[in-house]
Amino acid sequence: MDGGKYSLFVIKIGGNIINSPQALQSFLKDFAAVPGHKILIHGGGKIATKIGDQLGVSSQYVNGRRITDDDTIDIVTMVYGGLVNKKIVAQLQALNCNAIGLTGADANIIPATKRPVKLINGAPVDFGWVGDIDNEKLIINNLKLIMDAGFTPVFAPLTHDGEGHILNTNADTIASVLAVGLSQFYNVRLIYCFEKKGVLEDVTDDHSVIRNINKEKYRQLLDENKLFEGILPKIDNAFAAIDAGVNEVLIGDAEDLIRNTTNSTEGTLITC
Repeated sequence: MDGGKYSLFVIKIGGNIINSPQALQSFLKDFAAVPGHKILIHGGGKIATKIGDQLGVSSQYVNGRRITDDDTIDIVTMVYGGLVNKKIVAQLQALNCNAIGLTGADANIIPATKRPVKLINGAPVDFGWVGDIDNEKLIINNLKLIMDAGFTPVFAPLTHDGEGHILNTNADTIASVLAVGLSQFYNVRLIYCFEKKGVLEDVTDDHSVIRNINKEKYRQLLDENKLFEGILPKIDNAFAAIDAGVNEVLIGDAEDLIRNTTNSTEGTLITC
């Protein structure tokens, strides 16, 4: 396989892939086969919700974002940074991929700020222990040291505030900021993998993949209400990454990972 013009792939996996042992195993086999430098960022929200329910900690959301109170931050830290992350690392080791599990707190790679109370629909909302990232504060050199030592980083969606607190942070955003930070050293393709073939014009039709979205096309799709809500954070983070120096962002099917780490492209390419 030939990665072509890309010297680093930053790959985010989430959605139903994380929740299916068979689908995850297949994806990790492909990920392990990707040559050269690569980073994996994973989610795990449904697993956190399930375990929280088992422990009597119910999940609350506002606009699709999890409210992370004191009990919830303990749950997501255990699930994201422990259960999900270490299972992925162990499976990658079995595939001869020398993975190392990380959060944003490790090596101080991703300092973040606790999200302030926000007005949503006229009412104040406290998201709790949720982190917002300032790209300028990344300690990206520490991550490069880990990569230069021959390790493949696997990031859980957790950051820290520098005062001893773990913060729950959107995995799509972490993928975007890491791609931006590393673009000073590598030609980066950022890939968001999930269970669909790409961004769909009709969510009920898996064949209605939009092959290319620029900002003008994005505004048009929003005006026409053709995009389902769950895809919007990925597209917003994709444009943020491109605006900050990332070469390309692709949103596509986890099953197409091998093709999408060569000069072929399946899915939706996000461009300026």
